[in-house]
Amino acid sequence: MPVPPAPRLVVEPVTAATWPLLVDLLDQGGPAARCWCALWRVGADYRHRPAEQNRRVLEEEVASGPPPGLLALRDGVPVGWCQVTPRSSLAAIDRPWRLRAVDDVPVWAVTCFYVRKGYRREGIARALLDAAVQHARASGAPAVEGYPLDGTRSPSATSTGYASTFAAAGFVEVARRSPERPVMRRTFDAT
Repeated sequence: MPVPPAPRLVVEPVTAATWPLLVDLLDQGGPAARCWCALWRVGADYRHRPAEQNRRVLEEEVASGPPPGLLALRDGVPVGWCQVTPRSSLAAIDRPWRLRAVDDVPVWAVTCFYVRKGYRREGIARALLDAAVQHARASGAPAVEGYPLDGTRSPSATSTGYASTFAAAGFVEVARRSPERPVMRRTFDAT
């Protein structure tokens, strides 16, 4: 009996052409359908805004470019999202004291992951993180940071990823202002 081929995972930047696929992924209900990664652009006030307003903020950013994140597709089905963009483009990221800039390096930031139900625990977040590193490097970033949750300190679910995933992808802790949330960075060679 022949073995079916393994499902193929492709990760690509979110553009106007792939926006409908991101809508299909995030518009499933739950927190992702409310936030649309607006937390990092407008702050905690995103919770008090209509979800459609948050969606428009991200849609406008996608339309104006450059791509604010990456979309994972498995056999054409949108299964994951990762926001990766210059930290400077995220107006609200310095509001929480634990996430304030560590130094003046113009890092890119990996701030959010979402994996579709039914596809979790299949390595999609790690594939997105690896692609985010490559995307930031190819875009000229000197380094890329993440603000994951340390699963050994807090059992909470997280949309920012886990410190263990970032460590496995070559990130190192550069600050920890609260026990459960390290600032992790991967620096690129100048060459």
